[in-house]
Amino acid sequence: MRTGQTHLFIPGPTNVPEAVRQAMNVPMQDMRAADFGDLTLGLFEGMKSVLRTERGTVMLFPGSGTGAWEAAITNTLNPGDKVLMARHGHFSTLWAQMAERLGLQVELIDIPWGAGAPVKEIARRLGRDAHDEIKAVFVTHNETATGVASDIAAVRRALDENFHDALLFVDGVSSVGSLDFRMDEWEVDLVVTGSQKGLMLPPGLGILGVSEKALEAARSATMRRAYFEFSDMLAMNADGYFPYTPPTPLLHGLRASLARIATEGLDNVIARHTRLAEGVRRGIAAWGLPLVAEHHTLYSDTVSAIRVPQEIDAREVLRIAYEEFNTSFGSGLGPLDGKVFRIGHLGDLNEAMCLTALSVAEMALYRAGMQVQLGSGVGAAQAWFAADAAARPFLHIAAE
Repeated sequence: MRTGQTHLFIPGPTNVPEAVRQAMNVPMQDMRAADFGDLTLGLFEGMKSVLRTERGTVMLFPGSGTGAWEAAITNTLNPGDKVLMARHGHFSTLWAQMAERLGLQVELIDIPWGAGAPVKEIARRLGRDAHDEIKAVFVTHNETATGVASDIAAVRRALDENFHDALLFVDGVSSVGSLDFRMDEWEVDLVVTGSQKGLMLPPGLGILGVSEKALEAARSATMRRAYFEFSDMLAMNADGYFPYTPPTPLLHGLRASLARIATEGLDNVIARHTRLAEGVRRGIAAWGLPLVAEHHTLYSDTVSAIRVPQEIDAREVLRIAYEEFNTSFGSGLGPLDGKVFRIGHLGDLNEAMCLTALSVAEMALYRAGMQVQLGSGVGAAQAWFAADAAARPFLHIAAE
C-alpha cells in the first residue's frame, strides 16, 4: 500500500496546481450559449501574451501537441513540398516522420542526439536553395528526450541573411510557458505547444500560434484536412466558439493557469525555471554524471537527461524510484533507453520539489548499484538555492 504523495518528475504531463484542478471541477455547460465567449475569448489573448505575440493568431485544438503538429503542416503546405528538418532527438524524429507520412519531401539533417539545432548547416542549405524550393524550416525548440534547448533566434537570422522566404515552424511543446519564447521578435510562423507542460494542465489541448504569413499560406494550401481546418476554427473562434465540442473543463483550467502565470509574471516564470534547473544540474554534477546535452549552452531549463554509468541500467533506476519511493522520472527514449533517465523540472515547481527529486534519484541510483555519496547532489543543490534566495528579493504569490 502506498502512503503519502506520489511524486511526478517527468517532463510532461507536469503537476497540476490545486487552484487549476479546482477550476476544472465545473458542471458541463452549453457550448453554444450566448455567454460562452465570456470564458473563451480571454484565453486567446492570454495565450498571445505567453507566446509574446501581438500579430499572431492563437488556435486551441482538442488533442495533443502531436495533433497541433499535424494542423500546422496540413493547413500551410502542399503535397510534395520540400521542407528542411533536423533530427537530433526523439521528438524531432517523430515530427520528421509525420511530415514524410503526410507527403512532404523532407530534407533531413541528421546530427547526434545531444546536439542543438544545426544553425550553420541550416544556413548553408538555405543559401544553396537559389529557387526557394524549401517551403518550411522545422525546429524543435526544446528536445525533451535529450534536455537540449536550441536557438530559434539564430535560425531566424539564418533565414533572413539568406533572404529566404520559407515558413518557420517551431515545436514549443516543452518550452512555451517555461523558457523564453518570442513569436513576433523571432518571426515564428507556426509554433506548436500543448496544455500538459508549462501550462500546468492535463493533456487535451493542442495549441497553435499562427503568423499572418502562415494564415496567408493556409488560404491556398492544398493538403487534405478536415478536423484541423484553420478556416473553420477561425470563423467560430471570432465569437468564442468552436466548430466541434471543446473540452470545456480544460478551458476553465487554462483560464486559471494563465491567471497564475500573469500573477507571477512571465519573466519571473522564466527566471524561476532557470534558477531551479541550475540547482538540479549542480546536484547532478555532484554525482559525477554527465548530461546528454553536448554543451552547457544547450542545457534545457525544463528537463535534464542524465547518463548513468555503463554498469548501471537506467531502467532499474526508474523501477526502484517508482516502486520503492513513489516517484516517477522520465525514461530514456529510442537509443537512450536504459542509458539515461530524465528529471523534468518545469511547470508548477519550487526548490523543495527539486530537492525531493534529487534525493529520490540519489537513493534509486544507490539502490541500483552506483557508488554515489548519499546527500551529495541534494547538498550541492541546497547550497545553490540558499545562496540564490539570499541574493534576490522575495516574491510572494498569494494562494488562490
